[in-house]
Amino acid sequence: MRAVVITEPGGPEVLKIQEMPDPTFGAEEVLVAVHASALNRLDLLQRGGTYPVPFGVRADIPGVEMAGVIEAVGERVQGWKPGDRVMALLSSMGHATKVVVHERMLMPVPTNLDLTQAAAIPEVFLTAYDAVFLQCGLEMGESLLIHAVGSGVGSAALQMAHAQSSRTFGTAGSAEKIAQAKALGLDVGINYKEADFAEVVERETGGKGVNVLIDVIGAPYWEQNMRSMAMKGRMIIVGAMGGATVESMDIGAISRKRLTVRGTLLRARPLEEKATLVQAFVQRIVPLLANGTVKPIVDRVFPIEEIGEAHAYMETNANFGKIVLNIGG
Repeated sequence: MRAVVITEPGGPEVLKIQEMPDPTFGAEEVLVAVHASALNRLDLLQRGGTYPVPFGVRADIPGVEMAGVIEAVGERVQGWKPGDRVMALLSSMGHATKVVVHERMLMPVPTNLDLTQAAAIPEVFLTAYDAVFLQCGLEMGESLLIHAVGSGVGSAALQMAHAQSSRTFGTAGSAEKIAQAKALGLDVGINYKEADFAEVVERETGGKGVNVLIDVIGAPYWEQNMRSMAMKGRMIIVGAMGGATVESMDIGAISRKRLTVRGTLLRARPLEEKATLVQAFVQRIVPLLANGTVKPIVDRVFPIEEIGEAHAYMETNANFGKIVLNIGG
């Protein structure tokens, strides 16, 4: 098989395409011929040597999601067969022409989607679904503030919240991204370069604040996040693109508003936890993908040979939605 290999920690130039032996698979695993995989921020961190992978996983082959066709199945696999179109969240090694996946981590690709679109689903939709609905319990009629609404996680959270009639607020750095998000159902768009998002939230909610907040920015938004939250609000941190250390933190708002603040990470969870999440997602969200109520947002597709260019493009923050790699044709 061919795979993207991180030859040493560094910039996009350290990524090379190399030939290596096909992976072997166990009795409860399947071998998938990968058609497409997508980029995520953690791939950039892994490339730089600052994002440790789970025990037993190769750190030099990135990629945590893929879509493809099953090539072979283990002797105890049930419900899957060669030729099935599947997508999956991975611990790593998704940027390769073949990958091994445990049967319980597989999801069917809806017939209305091609494999390039499907590759843009697993990481961001599972992250957003778990964070917003399972952990924060966003309910119909409640409000949700999404930071980086034009990101993969942001656009996924937006669509799923809109599908259940929750009021959505979203921050982005350009009028173009806000317009694209509004086309997906965003109710209130906030250009963080032009406005204090906490002031906008306060004005638009009559001072009540939002019920749920999903944050990928981190430390720079802490104070504004606290101001934006409603009584008994729930905030979940899924990333810290702006930094993880808050220099001066007033925790009084957590007590006064009786807030819940939590963090989340999918990659390091044990198989049982991730498999349980996958099955819940298949039951609730895959039907919405199949009928077009929600959809993967693909910004741009790069051939695997242009992996360095794809990483450089992600670093510009210009994308709205996902950057996908064409792996197998």
